[in-house]
Amino acid sequence: MPPPNALDTPPTDRPDPAPQRTPFHDIHVALGAKMVPFASYMMPIQYPAGISAEHKAVRSACGLFDVSHMGEFIVRGDDASKFLNHVTTNDVGALAVGQVQYSTILNERGTIEDDCLVYRSDDYYMLVVNASNRAKDLAHIGKYSEPFECVIEDVSDATALLALQGPRAAEILAPLTDADLSKIKYYYFGKCSVGGVKHVTISRTGYTGEDGFELYFRNEHGPAIWDALMATGAVTPAGLGARDTLRLEMGMALYGNDIDDTVTPLEANLGWLVKMKKGDFVGCDVLARQKAAGIPRKLVGFTLAERVVARHGYPVYYGGQQVDVVRSGTMSPSLNVPIATTYLPPDGAVEGAKLEVEIRGRRVEGTVQKLPFYKSATHL
Repeated sequence: MPPPNALDTPPTDRPDPAPQRTPFHDIHVALGAKMVPFASYMMPIQYPAGISAEHKAVRSACGLFDVSHMGEFIVRGDDASKFLNHVTTNDVGALAVGQVQYSTILNERGTIEDDCLVYRSDDYYMLVVNASNRAKDLAHIGKYSEPFECVIEDVSDATALLALQGPRAAEILAPLTDADLSKIKYYYFGKCSVGGVKHVTISRTGYTGEDGFELYFRNEHGPAIWDALMATGAVTPAGLGARDTLRLEMGMALYGNDIDDTVTPLEANLGWLVKMKKGDFVGCDVLARQKAAGIPRKLVGFTLAERVVARHGYPVYYGGQQVDVVRSGTMSPSLNVPIATTYLPPDGAVEGAKLEVEIRGRRVEGTVQKLPFYKSATHL
C-alpha cells in the first residue's frame, strides 16, 4: 500500500513556501544565532562564539545541536522488516529490539538516494532520513511498498530532535533522565523521561565521532528539554557549521556533497553497509556487477600542502587530468590543516597519493590521507 503524503503533485507557479521553524527557533534568535534557510527550515549555522569555538567545545566537553529538520518515518505492519530490507542495503533482519542501524537507500541504478538510520522498536521501525531528501525518500520507498503488508507514516513535522554530543554528554545527561545510560550502548536506544518530559527516545548516535545522544520527542516539549540541558551550565549551543566541520574531520559522508545519486555505496567506501547475502534489494544486481567488474573510483580524504581551503566544487586533478571536484572541504579546527574529500581512480585512492586542486586559477598539491582525519574521537 502506498504511504500517505507520497503522491506526486504537478508543478505550480506559486512561490516557494516560507521556511518552517523548528520548536527552538525563538531560542536560537534570542541567543544571537545566524539563521539561514536550509532544507525548507530556518536553521542556526553558528552562534556568536563562532564555528571553531563550537567545534572545539564538542571535541572537549559537550555541544547541543538542533537537528529537528531531519525526517522521520514510522513503518508498521507484518512485513515492515521485509519492506525495509528491500529498500535499504543493510540487513534489517539482524536488528535487535532497541538497536539502530546505519544504512543507504538506493535506486535501480545502484546509486544512493539517501543515507539513513533504521531503529527497531517493539512493534514498529523508525527510518531517519536527511532533511533535504524527506519528500523524495518518502515517494521513492513508497514505490516499493505495494507487495508488503506495511504502513508508512511521515511523523517529521511532529518530531523534534536534539543532538547532545561530546565526551561529557553522558555525565551531563544522566542526572536529567530516568534511563540508565550505561545500558544504552553505541547504536542502541531507549525510551525514558528527560527533564521531567516523558516518552523521549534516547539514541546513542551522532554525527561528530564523539560520544553523545540524539533525543527524539514531540515538538511541544522542545523548550523544556533545551532549558533543562542548558541549565547544567556545561553545554555549548552549536550550529550546522560546526556539525559539518566535526563530521568532515571524521570522514563521515554528507549527502549532496560526498554522496548522491551519481555514486554507489561501493564507490563511497560504504560497502560495509551492503549485505549482498541477505536477499534481493533495490539496486543489488547493479552492485554485484560493479563489484565483479572492479570499482572504478573511490572516495578519499586529502590534505593540502598550503593553508588554503579546497571548497566544494573546485576541480581536482590526478595524473594531469581532471577526475572529479572537491566534494567537501574546510580548515580543520582540531588539526589546523585544510582537509577535503574527492573521488579518485583506484590507483590514486591510496594513502600518500598526490593530487592537485585548482584554487583561484592555480593548482595546489594535495596528499591522500587515511580516514578519519581526526583520530582522537570518543567512538574510534
